[in-house]
Amino acid sequence: MKQELILNYCKQFKLSGIACHIETVLQEAQSSQMSYSDCIIKLFEKEAQTRETKAFERRISAAKLPGNHKLDQYDHSFENGINKTRLNQLRELNWLDQIFNIVLMGSSGVGKTYVAAGLCFDAIKAGYKAYFRTMEDITNMLKLKDITKSAMTEYRRLSKANLIVMDDIMLFPLDKPVAIALFNFINQQYEKTAFIITTNKSPKEWAHMLNDEVLATALLDRILYRCEVINLSGKSYRIKNRKTIFN
Repeated sequence: MKQELILNYCKQFKLSGIACHIETVLQEAQSSQMSYSDCIIKLFEKEAQTRETKAFERRISAAKLPGNHKLDQYDHSFENGINKTRLNQLRELNWLDQIFNIVLMGSSGVGKTYVAAGLCFDAIKAGYKAYFRTMEDITNMLKLKDITKSAMTEYRRLSKANLIVMDDIMLFPLDKPVAIALFNFINQQYEKTAFIITTNKSPKEWAHMLNDEVLATALLDRILYRCEVINLSGKSYRIKNRKTIFN
């Protein structure tokens, strides 16, 4: 009866961590003759752990990471121009605290997206607000933010980010209004948000994709102001490890 009353109070005050562990903790308290204060501390520890886990799961969901995003599983035998020491240095996230940008350049399949997503995942684990978005995601948001509620919610979410990954930037040409909106967004964020940008286009090609050399120069000026440019090279990992339906 008393335990049921406790569970009702847990539900009322949204203490799901305590509710899930109350029985186990009480049994442990009885068997080990735990003091009242230690028992209460134990229950609140369970609540804190539950909330931390749920918050992490929410951040992971909001980040929209691709399937491969854990750098602990990174294949260091794949030669693409970034060695284990350099990657581990990036994983320390000192650049994120300093609001530095990372630009990963290279052809398709050399690991740009994997590294970017992995650093985003590391940032989330460290407690940062970090999000992974493709160029298409970003441009669609900018087109629709003044039209749909969901796009405006996304815009506000990204505006508060510590880190934004923009995958495959300049993969396709942009219409002038979208290009201007992209510049305005980055101009608004670059002093308070770190960016990881992946691209297979050289800075010279950005002007062509934007059809505006002045705008491309201004955009690159913001991104490269505090930035580490990493050129990845080599053959495509996907082609090298191509799957087949035959044995």
